[in-house]
Amino acid sequence: MTAAATESVDVLIVGAGISGLGSAVHLQQQCPGKSYLILEAQAGFGGTWRTHRYPGIRSDSDLYTFGYRFKPWEGPPIATAAQINAYLGEVIDEHGLAARIRYRHRIVSASWSSADARWHVQALRRTDDGAEQPVSVSAGFLWMCQGYYRHERGYTPPWPGIERFRGRIVHPQAWPDDLDLAGRRVVVIGSGATAATLIPAIAGRCAHVTMLQRSPTFFICGRNANDLADTLRQLDIPPTWTHEIVRRKILFDQAAFTKRCFTEPEVVRRELMAGVNAALGPGHEAEVDEHFNPRYLPWRQRIAFVPDGDLFKAVREGHASVVTDRIERFVESGIQLASGRVLDADVVVTATGFELNVLGDIAFSVDGAPLDFASCITWRGTMFTGLPNLAWVFGYFRASWTLRADLIGDFVCRLLQHLDAKGAQAVVPQLRLQDEGMALKPWVEPENFNPGYLQRGVDKLPKQGGHAPWRHSQDYWTEKDELPRADLDDGSLRFG
Repeated sequence: MTAAATESVDVLIVGAGISGLGSAVHLQQQCPGKSYLILEAQAGFGGTWRTHRYPGIRSDSDLYTFGYRFKPWEGPPIATAAQINAYLGEVIDEHGLAARIRYRHRIVSASWSSADARWHVQALRRTDDGAEQPVSVSAGFLWMCQGYYRHERGYTPPWPGIERFRGRIVHPQAWPDDLDLAGRRVVVIGSGATAATLIPAIAGRCAHVTMLQRSPTFFICGRNANDLADTLRQLDIPPTWTHEIVRRKILFDQAAFTKRCFTEPEVVRRELMAGVNAALGPGHEAEVDEHFNPRYLPWRQRIAFVPDGDLFKAVREGHASVVTDRIERFVESGIQLASGRVLDADVVVTATGFELNVLGDIAFSVDGAPLDFASCITWRGTMFTGLPNLAWVFGYFRASWTLRADLIGDFVCRLLQHLDAKGAQAVVPQLRLQDEGMALKPWVEPENFNPGYLQRGVDKLPKQGGHAPWRHSQDYWTEKDELPRADLDDGSLRFG
């Protein structure tokens, strides 16, 4: 990399998705004197909602909580990627963020220097002709909003014989523009939110689509509408009031449901299966028991919402079917299952999840020493021992990602103000005497939440401790009270 002029800012935000754009708004509103830039590797904003372009792409949580608390959501609860990107575009316009975003900037390294208390970031800017030019940015604080998975490729297991298949294999994360499914037999491997979104979008457009799952998944069925929001709008309640009231009601209901999943999981299981039974209609009871009765307890993995039961409508009408079996190998005509059955296919879609990404796959170093992120201990799930002046936005599994992005936005701004008030330039979490020797646990405990991408990559993530502030609680209903009141001078943060 050749030398490049260095631009200097107070705060560097990494990523122009829902976390990065929201963080920029919080920073502008709460720390108006701070200079900042947003570096984004893709050619435009949106993050997840730009990467994923498969048919039917939509949210799997409601937009009243997935939207920002500072911008009322006025559309349907479950929104398409186009609707979400339009909303994000409005945020950029309303808050004048465009001039602060640098697209096509891929960060390759970030080096902390205690001597000048700054991060020195090296990036490559991709030009229109595909060339890459070096860019250097110096920042007092790094705000990591790049998410948790690799955008350039998804996870596809190494199935035996996959090279023998004569059809086409597609991962939803890299959906090709030229893929024509008309008259094709399609097998979608996986049964998470991606499959539940994709299948109803292509059912009826292809010859037939089969959802092939190794084990069943929980689903929640419901109308893509919110009765309370509709009533408040009919009463001409201001949109900001409607947004806040509906947001609080949804959070209240979610908290009650989550509690029930842990206190009476089998009752919740029966209720969820009853919802699928109702969506499929009479005569499908045996199918529900075989294909929609997971081995795990409710909310140990994310529960996909099926708006208006569209997935089950496709099954009921014969355009889609579900097979629960293990893949033995790929064959020329399709997939041979452990049961001996062969699923013939022209197109196989591998809706098999993400590849975990750790801090953007950026080469980090601190005072010349390469960072071993897995050896760090988290401070409230957002800062880390040994990493000065850095916060990572990692959202909730059982609630909307943006809820935590908003909370962390408030926290980082309060921390920056605290640094200024103390006349300090650096802050880093450190274990106190009472914390030494505490038992360490994984970033996420598997008995609490265990999706495949976390199980495959949890060894790359930091550890958490057994007590505050070293816990990564993943509990919005606790953090919404604790994080705003977190004591910044209890000795767990070292200022300098």
